[in-house]
Amino acid sequence: MTITAAEEVRTALLGAWRLLSLRNVRPDGTVDYPLGPDAIGQIVYSANGRMSAQLMRAAQPRFQAGNPQQATDEEKLAAYQAYTGYYGSFRIDTEAGAVIHEVEGSTFPNMIGTDQVRYYRIDGDRLDLEADSPQGRSHVAWQRY
Repeated sequence: MTITAAEEVRTALLGAWRLLSLRNVRPDGTVDYPLGPDAIGQIVYSANGRMSAQLMRAAQPRFQAGNPQQATDEEKLAAYQAYTGYYGSFRIDTEAGAVIHEVEGSTFPNMIGTDQVRYYRIDGDRLDLEADSPQGRSHVAWQRY
């Protein structure tokens, strides 16, 4: 059996990765860190073609109440702005050098039903994903657990 380039990339992606950095480079060249310079998170690619990405601001303040249903509107807003996550399936496009996340669920409802293109670079236990957006180019670095 011949192994295709897409299968090699898929195999290299499989597993869990911890977030090293998340930064956006705007068209004017300025850099921002949407979840702070010390954001935390993980992305997981499974052998059955599923993926999940969770990213958040580090050191989130706790809600005053022990029940999230009793959180204040300010606490809920702060928590929402400090966290992003989505899940779905994934496929590889070796010609484009991209992994496409087929989003089924997300904290941002507008992502649901979309294909999120992430240009990959894999170097051993390091995974770099980049994506274009109206705000510029997102650079996300991951380290294999």
